[in-house]
Amino acid sequence: MTTASAPPATAETPQPPAPAQTPEPPATPPLRVLLRYARPHRTVLLATLLLVLAASAAGLVQPLVAQHVLNGLSDGRGVLGPVLLLAALVVLGAGLTGLQSWWQQRTSERVVRQIRRDLVFRLIRLRVPELDRRPPGDLISRVTSDSALVQNAATEGLVMVSNGVLSILGAVVLMGVVHLGLLGVTAAVLIAVALVMVLVLPRIREAVARAQESVGAVGAALDRTLGAARTVKANGAEGRETERAGEAIEGAYRAGLAGARYVALVKVLSGVSIQAAFLAVLGVGGALVAAGSLEASALIAFLLYVFYLASPVGSLVAGLSMLQQGLGAVGRIEQVKHMPVEDDVDDPREPLAAVAAPGAPPVEFRDVRFSYPGRAPALRGISYTVPGGTQTALVGLSGAGKTTMFALLQRFHEPASGQIRIDGVDIATLPRSEVRRRIAYVEQESPVMAGTIEDNLRYAATGASDEDIAEVLRLTRLDTLIDRLPDGLRTEVGNRGVTLSGGERQRLAIARALLRRPEVLLLDEATAQLDASNERALREAVDQAARRCTVILIAHRLSTVTGADQIVVLEHGLVRAAGTHAELVEADVLYRELASSQMLVSEGNEDISELADVPR
Repeated sequence: MTTASAPPATAETPQPPAPAQTPEPPATPPLRVLLRYARPHRTVLLATLLLVLAASAAGLVQPLVAQHVLNGLSDGRGVLGPVLLLAALVVLGAGLTGLQSWWQQRTSERVVRQIRRDLVFRLIRLRVPELDRRPPGDLISRVTSDSALVQNAATEGLVMVSNGVLSILGAVVLMGVVHLGLLGVTAAVLIAVALVMVLVLPRIREAVARAQESVGAVGAALDRTLGAARTVKANGAEGRETERAGEAIEGAYRAGLAGARYVALVKVLSGVSIQAAFLAVLGVGGALVAAGSLEASALIAFLLYVFYLASPVGSLVAGLSMLQQGLGAVGRIEQVKHMPVEDDVDDPREPLAAVAAPGAPPVEFRDVRFSYPGRAPALRGISYTVPGGTQTALVGLSGAGKTTMFALLQRFHEPASGQIRIDGVDIATLPRSEVRRRIAYVEQESPVMAGTIEDNLRYAATGASDEDIAEVLRLTRLDTLIDRLPDGLRTEVGNRGVTLSGGERQRLAIARALLRRPEVLLLDEATAQLDASNERALREAVDQAARRCTVILIAHRLSTVTGADQIVVLEHGLVRAAGTHAELVEADVLYRELASSQMLVSEGNEDISELADVPR
């Protein structure tokens, strides 16, 4: 039986032009992005700012009350009232500061919660090509460390800057009331220091952006090592991997030091500005008091205001530093917002249950072409049809394009041209959720999720009944394993299923796929790690599944596919030949060589595939 159209392997097929890349949207100014994060909480942030300002006002009044106390002492008047007022202002300021701190921290946590929710939502839905080219550790660091910097900047940083500016303005007004000349001296010193800070602060943003990228590199290095821990240990590569991660840590250290230097310089400048202002006012004011043009109590009050300025100036500087750090992290978070996502994977329907598929649809590839970025074409005009309710095997040398076709069939990637049809419908016109709902896929690595065996079985069919689970366990011969385990289905499989053998993971992945009762079942080397006995059992299970769904399988071990209804031979991204095992042994040289190398064909080209089930 031959249903594939097979162009000659030697024919060169012209390639379509590469699709034009979608231009990235213009970058939004980081400060506007930061304000966007704060906008939903503006009412609480405004209330927080009012509390801060009330506490600052209580502090602003204190020097004037202190001046009144000093004047009362010099005039011999009673000072009990002013002293009590001063004490009340101190207590009030402390209470308002505590309440403001609670509101601010609560709002800060809400901001970071929303940022992380948005990031996680997008990261889980990133398109496969984007996930393939970005280290997971770097993406994770954007959810953890970058979001924390934005959290502080969008709440505490904005409040600190606003409080600093308004408190400084209030202090300046009252200092002007006390003495305009001394105010001019103070302003001259502060303006000189501010000009230096204007040059330093932007460098903090740049340093933080570099530091966060370095932190992401550390995460990527660890993810690479921990994700292949057994490979690392088996090859004695702990030292090399430690050195590799150490280089990333050293890079993060250097980048962090650069930012720390600028932050320290800003703190020095803010401290120096207050001390310089104090000394200037003390010198000029002392001269005025000596000349009799300024009362000593007024000088003391003014000096108290200079000391008071230390707090709002520190608040302003710390807030600006925090904003610069947040603006540096905003850029990395915004990158995630511009990464392409699959926006059609959220199926609003009820959770999947193990129900009979409505039918076994045919699957058709029509002149499908595809290339991975920077590589030669993987598929160069593939065309063939898989009749509904049959088994079709894809065979060929490594790199022929077999797994790529599975990726296109599930819309992990999109073809450059051509069509892939299920039941006559181009899957490009269907939501990805609908395409993947109809397909069950058993990957070559047979990944298992951390959790229990039952969690993994129900992962794709959350509404499956106990009877359905028992049936797939029997088909995949996992029932004997479950019976031996003390916790049965509730046995934890460990991270990535490390407590299971390779064959057990493979059977669990197949059971998970069968439990969905899909319309199309894709098996990528699904029996590669099974012994002969379990392989026969799985083939029987696949034969039963083929009665109600369409099965497409990839196999290098031809003994597993000799009974397939159709075998498609691929070479260099083209369909070389198609037919049954017997037909291909007679008609195709490459297939005959593959079968002969696996002892399925005698030297005289006699088909001996009936011996395939004999363990070797």
